[in-house]
Amino acid sequence: MNKNSPDHDLIGFVIFGATGDLTRRKLLPALYQLAKEQNLPDGIKIIGFARRPWSDDFLKDTLKKGIDEFSRQKPVDSQVVSKLLENATYVQGEFEKPEGFNKLRTLIEEENIKRVIYYLATPPTAYMDILDNLHICSYPQMMHENGWARIVVEKPYGQDLETAKSLDEKIHTCFKEEQIFRIDHYLGKETVQNILVFRFANGIFEPLWNNHYIDHVQITVAETVGVGTRAGYFDDSGIIRDMFANHMLQLLSLTAMEAPYAFNASSVRDEKLKVLKALRHLKGQKALDNTYRAQYGSGIVNGKDVKAYLDEDRVKDASITETYMVAKLFVDNWRWSGIPFYLRCGKQLHKRTTEIAIQFKQVPLPLFDWHNMAGDAPNVLRLRLQPDEGITLTFGAKVPGPVNEIAPVNMEFCYEDTFGSEPPEAYERLLLDCMVGDATLFTRSDEALAQWEFTSDIMNAWENDPLKKLAMYTPGSWGPQGADEFMQRDGRKWLNPE
Repeated sequence: MNKNSPDHDLIGFVIFGATGDLTRRKLLPALYQLAKEQNLPDGIKIIGFARRPWSDDFLKDTLKKGIDEFSRQKPVDSQVVSKLLENATYVQGEFEKPEGFNKLRTLIEEENIKRVIYYLATPPTAYMDILDNLHICSYPQMMHENGWARIVVEKPYGQDLETAKSLDEKIHTCFKEEQIFRIDHYLGKETVQNILVFRFANGIFEPLWNNHYIDHVQITVAETVGVGTRAGYFDDSGIIRDMFANHMLQLLSLTAMEAPYAFNASSVRDEKLKVLKALRHLKGQKALDNTYRAQYGSGIVNGKDVKAYLDEDRVKDASITETYMVAKLFVDNWRWSGIPFYLRCGKQLHKRTTEIAIQFKQVPLPLFDWHNMAGDAPNVLRLRLQPDEGITLTFGAKVPGPVNEIAPVNMEFCYEDTFGSEPPEAYERLLLDCMVGDATLFTRSDEALAQWEFTSDIMNAWENDPLKKLAMYTPGSWGPQGADEFMQRDGRKWLNPE
């Protein structure tokens, strides 16, 4: 592996839920890409664990099809795929019963696998059963002195503060904190990591990164798809659990954090936690006043009919689960005092995008009595995290010619144009980091609980003052009119990604 010195001991990569979409679409294509770029150890054994009565050969064939379809770089190198999958093994078992876990343990012991990654690629409802059986079958005690065991947990990490605490307590009966890798794939994106490089490796912007020069911050995570086959899960979760409580708050903490003393797991996560702890909690009426939620209705997008959320399969009648939300948050510390952070996320929106927009303040006294096409405050810094990863700075400039006129112009950095390739998939970086034991880009226990502590106050306020019906928005739009009014009451508007 390139991140550390070469290590040739066999790694067992155990995937609970190996028959699911996450394995086929994300995990195996990422492992293939790492193998192709020679970033994997020579010895890695993929062990699939699930309920379905699959054979080893059927597992290999299914994983190969996933690599062929979803790998980042094509054509796929068949020799790399064959080597990656040659030792792949399938263990059939129920998550609720110990028999399959005993078979898995026997396999690990017989093959003398000293280092194991357990990946929870299952629905969150299965986490407790898996952890119970890992504990019953004494997995934490079976590692050799020179080996290790790590567990990767997909979000959501609980459904609220109480369930997150229960899950955290359960997982710590099996694993120490340094063995637990709570994955948020947004943190594995190159451009998310670039937020820290942009801020702390350049002397230009960090002096301006405070309430003296910034008017407000907007963070947008927009998807063009609906809930699809996840409707049953989503109707019990909503966008607040699915995106706000993890992706959105992580992006906010990276944007607002102080400089860490080093780029390592403890210092970076310490600084992110300080931001989460400094968030002004929204309770009761304050939560209602500073949030807005809606559902997508029916419509036509790209010539195709789109069902309303309430018409999706497995969505409860008269459901008031939100598919869109905005929130106005404040970080109560010296750097950000008084500066609002506007967060919005939703499904069936105009464009698939994740963007952080920093709106700088207007100059104190306009000196040019000219026609200003750049607007009242032309200086906007946009950090595009996906797609078309890059950074754009907008500022005002004089339009050539005899007419005195100011227009907005852009200075732009595009990741692909500059470096000649698209950035690697997030799972590639995160899986490699897990193998070498670097938890910098994973969420720590106290972070996860702080996110839920903040979010649960909002959810409680919504539950205590339920709406009979949510506002609707048209699929393919940027959201409901009420979201625009939410900004207008502060004299601001959404900076929609271009």
